[in-house]
Order: sequence, then structure tokens, then C-alpha cells
Amino acid sequence: MASTLLIFICICSAREVCATEKENMMKDKTVKSDTEWKQTLSPDQYKILRNKETEQAFTGKYWNHHETGSYICAGCGTELFKSQDKFDSSCGWPSFRSPAENENVNEQPDNSLGMNRTEITCSACGGHLGHVFNDGPKPTGLRYCINSASLQFLSTSAKNTDSSSNNLQIATLGTGCFWCSEALFENLPGVKSVKAGYMGGKTENPSYEQVCSGKTGHAEVAQIIYDPAKISYRQILDFFWQIHDPTTLNRQGDDVGIQYRSVIFYHNEEQKKIAEATLNELKASRKFNDPIVTEITSALKFYQAEDYHQNYYRNNSNAPYCRMVIAPKLKKFSNTRP
Repeated sequence: MASTLLIFICICSAREVCATEKENMMKDKTVKSDTEWKQTLSPDQYKILRNKETEQAFTGKYWNHHETGSYICAGCGTELFKSQDKFDSSCGWPSFRSPAENENVNEQPDNSLGMNRTEITCSACGGHLGHVFNDGPKPTGLRYCINSASLQFLSTSAKNTDSSSNNLQIATLGTGCFWCSEALFENLPGVKSVKAGYMGGKTENPSYEQVCSGKTGHAEVAQIIYDPAKISYRQILDFFWQIHDPTTLNRQGDDVGIQYRSVIFYHNEEQKKIAEATLNELKASRKFNDPIVTEITSALKFYQAEDYHQNYYRNNSNAPYCRMVIAPKLKKFSNTRP
């Protein structure tokens, strides 16, 4: 009994990170060796993102691109720009009025090539994106001139969910603790990146402590960026149903609260249809004795969780919660991936 109580206390302590410990736990979001970057990036992406080279004008795949969605970092999946902020500058490179979020890009002086310019990099992985100039349209008056090879396009249109699409897609799912969700989903083939965050609540820019209070209404979620040519939304949902208990209301194991609810946030009607179909199939299979309580609801604004929550298992694999909860799940489901 004493040992069981000690384990429970350790798990709870690992989940309840106090504010004074945050600074010690902060990690770079995406840190890789040069060899790892060469393995994960194409030659053109590596030359530009890591070596700060520039592609020739009018040769990149996004300079004349007009679909609706978001442009994310090709190195780490961080959202950088939105399609509504893109404009035709006739310069031959993708141009944007402003970033999706100011904190997602960094600016620094660039005095190379005998010019005084302002370089733009991804704040999450440090990848070179391009430069920003003061000759853009109103209201910002700025032109973020970006290399296509630094970007990947993430479509929000239902017509692009076909597996033959070259565009990346997005899935947002809640299976309880997002530390565990992130660790499980990022190992799926075809998944580009996973971000831990919050969705489905009423508070703007909630903190971890506010979400844990249960008063904001947010769920802890995994925001998954994936390549539909390598893994389908249906396959991701099949895995989703396997890795958690969809019958426990606002709870997963010892994690209790509305933030731990089972939920599928769909981004278009096609995702909604697939989610409802998998739910109905699961109900018909009678796999569970208790009723399934998983929510299927339209995606709302995603708030990325604080930096120390990102890549949590990778950065804290020896923490009690990681050893006692996440590691056994990773081992259990390593052979059940699509």
C-alpha cells in the first residue's frame, strides 16, 4: 500500500509543475545535430534552412501559390504565415504582410553581401527563412520575403484531404495528458510534427495553470501535422482509439479533470465524417462495456503550450511520469502503428 501511494504521489508531482521550476525545465523546441538535419531535410531545404542560402527568384513552389491555409516551417512544423497575409510582390519569392504570430519568428541584423538587411528565422528551430523589408502594403508596411524551401503548406480546405495531395494536413486530438499524446503520435510514419497545446475553451491565451484549474474549459491536445501521402486521417484516428480509454469522462487513469477529456477536433467536413464513422464502427464492435464519451466537435483556436511542454518525453524521459506512464504506453503500442 505504501509503495502504491508513493508511485501515485510521484506521478501527481510530475504533472503539477510549479512556476518556480519552469525556467529549469525550458528546452529548445527543436534541437538536432547537423547530421540529423541532413537526414530529415531535403538538400534544398538544408542549404537554405541551415546554411542560409537563397533560392533563385521565381523558382520556388510557393511564390505564385494561392490556396487557403497556413505556411509552416519545413524544419520543425511551427506555423509561420497565413494565406490571408500573403500578397503578390512581383519579387519572385513568397511575400507576407506579417507572421502568423510574432513570437514564431526571430529577427536579427544581416550585414552579409555588403547590405544592411534584417534576417528572419524560425524561433523554434533557428532555421533561416528569408528577410523582412519596409516596402510592403498597408497596414503593416512590411514585406516578409521568404524562401519556398523553408516552408511547407498546410491546407485547411476539405478538397485537399485526398491522399495523393502533396500538401500537409492537420489533426487535433485529445487523449488525456498531452505529454503522452505527443510522444505516441510523433512516432507514427508520415507525421511531420506534433505540438502540445490547448483547444476548446473560453479563455484567450490560457496558461498551463489556468487550464489545470478546469475553469477555462480547454482540453490538452496534440496538434498533429502529417503527410496524407504517407498516413491517412483514418489511420491516425484508428491509432487514436487504441491509445486511450474513450469511456472515462474527463479522465485518463490518474489524470482527472475536464482538460483530460477524450476529444476529436475536426478541421473540415471530411474529417468530421471520418471521425463519426470510426466512432459508429467502434460502438458497433462492442469493444467497450461502458459508453464511449469522446467528443467530436469543430476545431477552435489552438494555443500552443509553454515551451517546456514541447518534446516533454524526449527531454525528460527519466521523470517519474515518463517512466511510469509514457514509457509503458510507447512499448505497448510500438507494434500497433499503421
